Amino acid sequence: MSSLQHPAPRLLVRRWTQLFIGLFLYGIALALMIEAAVGLDPWTVFAQGADLQTGWGIGLVTVLIGALVLLLWIPLRQKPGIGTVLNVLLVGPALEVGLWAFEVPEELWARILIFGGGLALLAVATGLYVGAGFGPGPRDGLMTGAHARFGFPIWAVRGTIEFTVLTIGWLLGGNVGLGTVAFALLIGPMVHVTLPRLRVPLPSDAVVAAPVVPSAPAAPTDAAPSDRGPAATPVAGPHEPGAPRPNPDDPTNPTAPIVVVGS
Repeated sequence: MSSLQHPAPRLLVRRWTQLFIGLFLYGIALALMIEAAVGLDPWTVFAQGADLQTGWGIGLVTVLIGALVLLLWIPLRQKPGIGTVLNVLLVGPALEVGLWAFEVPEELWARILIFGGGLALLAVATGLYVGAGFGPGPRDGLMTGAHARFGFPIWAVRGTIEFTVLTIGWLLGGNVGLGTVAFALLIGPMVHVTLPRLRVPLPSDAVVAAPVVPSAPAAPTDAAPSDRGPAATPVAGPHEPGAPRPNPDDPTNPTAPIVVVGS
C-alpha cells in the first residue's frame, strides 16, 4: 500500500500525543490567566461571567459553551474533526485542574508575569493541538464557517462574535482588563510563530507535480505547387502528406493535449 493511504504509525502517535498535550496545556494556560486576574480573552470572560451567575464551575461552563458553539456548525454546514470534539470535552476539565493546582498571587507584578506565562503557554498549546491536524477548535470553526457560508470578511465575523461574547461576559461579571487588551494584540502574532513550527507534516501535503514533457518541433514540409494556381490548390487534410502538422503548444489548437499538473 502507498504511504499516502497508510501513514506511518509513528506519525499517528505523534499527532495523537500532540493533540492531547495541546488540549491539556490549553486548559492550564486559561487557568493561569484566570488566576492572574488582570483580564481574560473574550470567550473566557463569557465563561467566567456565566459561572458567576450559575455557580456551575467554569470548567463545566466552558464545556457547555463549546457544545453550544458546535451545534451552530450545523446550519453553517461545517463538519467537525475528532480534535474539535475533544477540544469541547477536555479543555474544561484541564482548566479545573489548573485552578486547583495554582494559587492566586497577591503582588501585581507576579500576576502580570503569570498572565504572560499563561498567554505564551496558550500560543504553544494552540500550535500543538491545531498542528496535529485533527480539526480546529469549535470557536475558530464558527468564524470560518460563517465566513464561508455568508461571504463576510473573516476579520468582521471574528470581531463581531468576540465583541458580542466579551460584552455579555462583562455584563455577567467576567474579568475585563489590560490582559484582555494584551490578549487581543499578542495572541495572533504569537500563534503565527508557534503554529508553523508545531504543525505535523501530513502525507497529503506531498503533492507531486506531473512532469511536462515538451513535444518535438514539427519538421517543416514544402507542399508541391499546383499548375492550376493558388485558387485551385486543394486543402490538405490533417493526415495528408502535404498538411502542416499542428503545433501542440499552440493554445488555439483544439487537438493540443491538456496537461494537468498536481491535483
